[in-house]
Amino acid sequence: MPSFKSFAVLVTLALPLVCQPSHAQAGQVAGGSPENADVIAPEYRDFLFGESAPVTARRPHHPTRLAAPKYVAYTGNEAAGTIVIDTHRMSLSLVLGGSALVYPIGVGREGFAWHGVEQVSRKAKWPSWTPPADMLKRRPDLPASMPGGADNPLGSRAIYLGQTLYRIHGTNEPETIGTTSSSGCFRMLNSHVDDLYERVKIGAKVVVM
Repeated sequence: MPSFKSFAVLVTLALPLVCQPSHAQAGQVAGGSPENADVIAPEYRDFLFGESAPVTARRPHHPTRLAAPKYVAYTGNEAAGTIVIDTHRMSLSLVLGGSALVYPIGVGREGFAWHGVEQVSRKAKWPSWTPPADMLKRRPDLPASMPGGADNPLGSRAIYLGQTLYRIHGTNEPETIGTTSSSGCFRMLNSHVDDLYERVKIGAKVVVM
């Protein structure tokens, strides 16, 4: 099986909260090309399509190293098709049998992290977003709802976990991958969640550690 090298992405110094409209554009439109694709190494452009945040004068950026998805040996007890999320390592693993495909993720910040077992109950492409009531109390400036699209904080795909408010989803703020900045959801780069979306099935077990 192939393995992917580490890659560099540009990130901001500010860490926004999960499921909020971005104050910086993600450098793309739905189905379009990134405005600054040249910052991505050629071997990653297909896999990381649309994942670079533009450099702006208002928000300073600096390069960081972020682990690319990779195949690893799996020796655990979970069946193939299971998603295992390690909140400490900020990784999401899709068990394939004797191997697993591991993706980098963003996780819940202090006070919003959680652990448990759920199932994939639904999947959606370019999902709409409705902030929960408690979030609207904290942030009355947020919209009551937002249609799917490049500016939507759920990104290009959402994988819903049981009857909870939690999701595995893309993001319009890729700089938050590898951080504890969400309200309990699990963020992935849009290209990564697109890949996971096609692999995972409704009813799949999701273990959050």
